[in-house]
Amino acid sequence: MKNFFSSRWGIIGTGAVIGILAVSLQKLGNPANMGICVACFERDIAGALGLHRAAVVQFIRPEIAGFVLGSFIIAIIKKEYQPRAGSSTFIRFFLGIFAMIGALVFLGCPWRALLRLSGGDWNAIVGLAGLIAGIAVGVVFLKNGFSLGRNYKQKMSSGWVFPAFMVALLILLFFNFRVSDAGPLFFSEKGPGAQHAPLMVSLAAGLFIGAIAQRSRFCTMGSLRDIILAKDFHLATGVLAMLVFATIFNLAFGQFKAGFEAQPVAHTVHLWNFMGMALAGLAFALAGGCPGRQLILSGEGDSDAAVFVMGMIVGAGISHNFLLASSPKGTGAFGPAAVVIGIIFCLIIGFTMREKVS
Repeated sequence: MKNFFSSRWGIIGTGAVIGILAVSLQKLGNPANMGICVACFERDIAGALGLHRAAVVQFIRPEIAGFVLGSFIIAIIKKEYQPRAGSSTFIRFFLGIFAMIGALVFLGCPWRALLRLSGGDWNAIVGLAGLIAGIAVGVVFLKNGFSLGRNYKQKMSSGWVFPAFMVALLILLFFNFRVSDAGPLFFSEKGPGAQHAPLMVSLAAGLFIGAIAQRSRFCTMGSLRDIILAKDFHLATGVLAMLVFATIFNLAFGQFKAGFEAQPVAHTVHLWNFMGMALAGLAFALAGGCPGRQLILSGEGDSDAAVFVMGMIVGAGISHNFLLASSPKGTGAFGPAAVVIGIIFCLIIGFTMREKVS
């Protein structure tokens, strides 16, 4: 039977559903302009586990587990579960770290950049321009033979580890596990980390998005890569649908506020909004997928994608512990320097990991 989600209307439907559910989760309690943000939510998970102690961003977000488990379940049902690993694993880990550093300098992943724009935050335009620039540089490397090498088939159980980790996080969340009164786990009492939709609603939304994203191959980075490489707009129609439907529902819910100033969890330092997302976009292009796509791939059994995700979680801890992450007041003390270092790292990887093009 033909996979409907791989069709033009299937990818449009996927983007529309993600946009609608993200804005609805915001209406139900998730932070403003952050109904779904893979980078921000992984940052919150890092805080809950004690990898950083920024008290306002600590919470185990069930949406993240839902993405992985939804992909895992549907991949098994559709016989697309394929455990694999071994493609420059350690490099992928550091690409994940630097992708998170760039995202937290901007304050959001590609999904959140679109959601910020759909809510009227014009700072997101600068971030999206940086994302496009970073991906464009990555595409140049791809066209000139860049490759992290092939992966290899693994035992069936090797792909279960990351979904099992997500199940463990859900158990800790729903049983409100604490080592002691002082934690861990750590949960924010104020700020974005304390704002969340009902847990079962968030988990259900995550599972559904994980399933349809697995079937459609939805990916923001991939949409831009395909346009630049092959003038293929298939994935881009899904991304555009996400933006359009999120905007419509933000307007309907009274959540649209246009402007640059006083936007929720955002800053107006435009240079580093651009540069942060340029770093993130370049890292996503070299790693082969945006943060959402990496979660979906990890559910399918791709342990290299899971390593990238773990790199992002560790990168969140590094960002907050070493004053790299931005805040509504502006960039962190060492955030700009870390972005420059990250770009240099990615450029070195891009130049040195090339194969001869026949």
